[in-house]
Amino acid sequence: MSNSSSITQFLLLAFTDTQELQLLHFWLFLGIYLAALLGNGLIITTIAWDQHLHTPMYFFLLNLSLLDLGSITAVLPKSMDNSLRDSSTISYTGCAAQLFFYFFCASAEYFLLTIMSYDRYVAICKPLHYGSLLGSRACVHMAAAAWATGFLNALLHTANTFSLPLCKGNALGQFFCEIPQILKLSCSHSNLRELGLLLVSACLFSMCFIFVVLSYVQILRAVLRIPSEQGRHKAFSTCLPHLVVVSLFLSTGMFAYLKPPSISSPSLDLVVSVLYSVVPPAVNPLIYSMRNQELKDALWKLMTGFLLNL
Repeated sequence: MSNSSSITQFLLLAFTDTQELQLLHFWLFLGIYLAALLGNGLIITTIAWDQHLHTPMYFFLLNLSLLDLGSITAVLPKSMDNSLRDSSTISYTGCAAQLFFYFFCASAEYFLLTIMSYDRYVAICKPLHYGSLLGSRACVHMAAAAWATGFLNALLHTANTFSLPLCKGNALGQFFCEIPQILKLSCSHSNLRELGLLLVSACLFSMCFIFVVLSYVQILRAVLRIPSEQGRHKAFSTCLPHLVVVSLFLSTGMFAYLKPPSISSPSLDLVVSVLYSVVPPAVNPLIYSMRNQELKDALWKLMTGFLLNL
C-alpha cells in the first residue's frame, strides 16, 4: 500500500501502446493545438486591433479565447510530449499544476459563458438599457469576477485533492490529470471533503445553467416578437454562436461525468475526454467567426493590412 508522500509521479493512460500510432497521435494533437492557437490568437488580435469591436460582446469573446488557449495548453503539450518520448508519466507537481490550470480555465470559462448569456439577454430584451447595464466598467468587473471565481474554485479543489492520502497506487485512468481520477486513488474514508466541495461546485454550476436556460427562453420570446424577418435573423445570428458554444461545452462535459458506468470503458473515456477538453477550445473560434460578418470583415482587414505591409 502506498501513500501520497511516497508518490513522485503519476502514470497517465496512453492512447495506444504502438509507437507508430503514438506518433500519429502526436501529429494529430499537434494539428489541433496549432489550429486552436491560430484561431484563438486571430480572434484576440482582431478584437484588440479593431476599434469597432471594442464592445461588451467582443470583450467577453476575447476573454473566452484567452481561457480556451489556457485550457488546451494545460492538457495537450504534456500529452504530445509523452507520445513523442513513448512515455506515460507526469510528475506529482506537474500533475497538480495541470489539474489546477485546466480546472481554473474550465471553471472561469463556464462562468464567462453565463455572463455572455446575460449580455445577449440585455442586447435583445433590453436594448435601450444596454449601455447603462453593460458599460465598460461593469464588463471589466464581470469578467474579473469570472476569472477570480474560477481561480478560487480551482485553488480550493487542487489544494484539497492533493492533501488527500493516496492509497491505491499512481495509475490514472485518463490522459491528463483531473479530480475524479485522483479521488479514485485516495483512501475511501478520506475523500469526503473533496466530494463536499464538488457538490458545492455542482450546485453553483447548476445555478449558472438555470440562468443560461432562462436567459435564452426570454431571448427566444423576444426574438419571435420582432416583426421583421431581417430583424429576427440578425438577432438569431448574434445569439446562435454563443448558444452552440454553451451547448458543446455542457453536453460533452455532462456526458463525460454523468454517463452510466455500464457504458464506461477506457477507450470510450479517452474519446469523451478529448471531446470535452480538446475539441471546444479548437472549434470555438470557427463557431464564432462563421456567422459573424462583423468579425470576419475585421479579420479580413487585419490580414490584408498585414500582407500589404510586408
